[in-house]
Amino acid sequence: MGIAISLFQIRFLSMTFSSYANKIISKFVLLILTFLITSCQQKPTEVKVLQNLVYGNYTFQNQEKSLLLDLYLPQKKPDKPLPLLIYIHGGSWLRGEKEYCPGKIVVQRNYAMACISYRFSSEAIFPAQIQDVKNAVRWLRKNADKYNLDPNNFGAWGPSAGGHLSALLGTSAGVEKLEPKNNNQGISSAVKAVCAWYPPTDFTQVPPAFEEPINAAVEEKYKDKEWYVYTVATHKLLGGVVSKNLELAALANPINYVDAQDPPFLIMHGEKDNIVPISQSVLLADALSEKGVEVEFVKKPNWGHYHGRGEDFDPVLIDMAMDFFDEYLK
Repeated sequence: MGIAISLFQIRFLSMTFSSYANKIISKFVLLILTFLITSCQQKPTEVKVLQNLVYGNYTFQNQEKSLLLDLYLPQKKPDKPLPLLIYIHGGSWLRGEKEYCPGKIVVQRNYAMACISYRFSSEAIFPAQIQDVKNAVRWLRKNADKYNLDPNNFGAWGPSAGGHLSALLGTSAGVEKLEPKNNNQGISSAVKAVCAWYPPTDFTQVPPAFEEPINAAVEEKYKDKEWYVYTVATHKLLGGVVSKNLELAALANPINYVDAQDPPFLIMHGEKDNIVPISQSVLLADALSEKGVEVEFVKKPNWGHYHGRGEDFDPVLIDMAMDFFDEYLK
């Protein structure tokens, strides 16, 4: 009996020790796994911003002015040149700023980003805006080695008016009337992929809110009419109403240059957009598709015009754009 009790006690002690040991080992393994997972997680890339780089000049009211861009790069020089995304801000071609830019987000995905300024319609009518954009592309390609950029993998991206200029940049490579006259002639302004958020694409296909010469009284009279903002913006861009500037409107239409050599496009537009009708994106997507250009058209029933912008960029839209660029620029 005494021997039996002793054996029982031994078994109990053995089981207790084994359970305790297993807990210790389990905790130790958990600590090791936690350390390994934490160590493997990619730390945020430190970003440097080269602000107000001068990529061109122009004269306005007898004053020389500079065209500027901000370049977002990783603080640590990467092992190989980075693909570059050129972000063109919106604002009806008459306002906006290059500082409103997802550059710091984009660098985390192993890209460089250039956020560019361009002449507003208050300083010059079309085609000054697309000429400035093309000038920026040429300048960036010329300085690719200096900033460790991959000149063969440039993409364009922009919302609204910036979407229009991005789309036009994508379809009009080599169109003489839209190319700037500067020291960088001979350097290509072509891009390899385009992401356009709710872009104006054909000014003649949107019913104008008014067709009178624009002034304060006209703006007040028609401010509540459908497509009022679109009408004012295109009027100022062309220097007059669309119906009286059809040749210039055609020059500004990215659809007029679509051919089979155009780069792939990602187009995003909301069905509740009351600034630029979604039909504008439909026209562009259809024109690209008819020519055999790769195009993805994302339509969202609850998006308005400013969806994806605001104090912070919508991470879902950013991921969609970056996944698209990953496919074609990496």
